[in-house]
Amino acid sequence: MSIKIRFFASLAETVGYRETACPYAAGLTVESAWREVTGQETLPSGVMCAVNHSYCEPADLLHDEDEVAYFPPVTGG
Repeated sequence: MSIKIRFFASLAETVGYRETACPYAAGLTVESAWREVTGQETLPSGVMCAVNHSYCEPADLLHDEDEVAYFPPVTGG
């Protein structure tokens, strides 16, 4: 039972890998999965999250075999 975790762009460079897995446990959220795989206490401000290709909130609950993606903040001008 696990969650697939993917990091994009500068987040992959920051954490040192593009993909990993997180053990599934009841009550696991998008933000707690971030803490589990990165060791960082909080999700950085502006990071966008998606579960199974749909944008979501950090507090959303995960289910076994979900795929979570974290995207860095995007700026433009």
